[in-house]
Amino acid sequence: MKFSELNLEENVLRALDAMNFKECTPVQEYTIPVILSGKDLIGVAQTGTGKTAAYLLPIINLLSKGNYPSDAINCIVMAPTRELAQQIDQQMEGFSYFLPVSSVAIYGGNDGIRFEQEKKGLTLGADVVIATPGRLISHLKLGYVDLSKVSFFILDEADRMLDMGFYDDIMQIVKHLPQNRQTIMYSATMPAKIQQLAQTILHNPEEIKLAVSKPAEKIIQTAYICYEKQKLGIIQSLFKQQQPERVIIFASSKLKVKDVTKALSRMKLNVGEMHSDLEQSQRDEIMCEFRNGRINILVATDIVARGIDIDDIRLVINYDVPHDSEDYVHRIGRTARANHDGCAITFVSEAEQYRFRKIEQFLNKDIYKIPVPQELGEAPAYTPPLPRSKGRRNNGKSGWKRNSFNNKRPQKNRKKPKENL
Repeated sequence: MKFSELNLEENVLRALDAMNFKECTPVQEYTIPVILSGKDLIGVAQTGTGKTAAYLLPIINLLSKGNYPSDAINCIVMAPTRELAQQIDQQMEGFSYFLPVSSVAIYGGNDGIRFEQEKKGLTLGADVVIATPGRLISHLKLGYVDLSKVSFFILDEADRMLDMGFYDDIMQIVKHLPQNRQTIMYSATMPAKIQQLAQTILHNPEEIKLAVSKPAEKIIQTAYICYEKQKLGIIQSLFKQQQPERVIIFASSKLKVKDVTKALSRMKLNVGEMHSDLEQSQRDEIMCEFRNGRINILVATDIVARGIDIDDIRLVINYDVPHDSEDYVHRIGRTARANHDGCAITFVSEAEQYRFRKIEQFLNKDIYKIPVPQELGEAPAYTPPLPRSKGRRNNGKSGWKRNSFNNKRPQKNRKKPKENL
């Protein structure tokens, strides 16, 4: 479907044309009409499917009609990380280029000047506020933010926000919102904690589910079955053979990121690290250095796996096996973008074999196992216990399902600590 077939204002279509956006992705095709109709929505779709445009376009379209107060905050978009908030803000600028719709991005950092700029945008009443939960709470506590006229409340990557421990922050923000708002939630997965949140803050929502797509066929996927202590040696062996260039190494925690970065620095490799302990200015600088090729290897937590556009990554290394198949798809999807080729390598320790086998089952393929270099010693055999099949899958084809929301009583929400990323 073309954007011109949707019920969008002419100036929205002009902006899309200027940005060379022609065809809708499935998530845009199915959710934009629901949002334009005024219904609450929960959309289950992975990163990279065009979710940001799917909610920004109808919201901008509605705000442009002028039926909302000009001196109030009309829309709140919540994002789990500063990087995603920045990216949403950039897309907002493009989509609203020909329209009188204002926005301000609110995210963490210790820059006092930036905090004052955020305060000004909040008090004057930007149409759209794009915020991380903690930063918006900081402004709310100072007493000058009025959310009583908010018409649209959007949660992007809701599952990631709950994984990072933001449930209480979100509920605190919700207390400041009016009851008669439209609430829109996007999530890559639909566990019990997301169902609980949806039942709490959404009113009779429509649910749109899109199938989780498989990795691009042009990504060469391989793995090393190894002991944990052999992982650094494998990296050293890889980069002895070929100079690293445009490489992301994903690790499971910020502590692991720091340890791996130090080890690679001792190998005289040009490496940077990305995790939540860094100040915003540091993170911006590292991303700039990486994009410009002055850093060859970026070691990162999953904070980089979602919502960051870097088109020419040559190699992705999973230093740890991701906890689920969708995270694996998000991670390796950083490579082989924009018509580039790419490779993905996963290090699989003995304790991680079961998780890796589940990923292979999801992909319906056995990933090629590269022998561990002989100088690193004997490696373990690959003998994972077989995961139970969950039934027939759709083989990654772009499917969707619309249904009324399931009101089964969810399990009690269990927050994960913020310090894991």
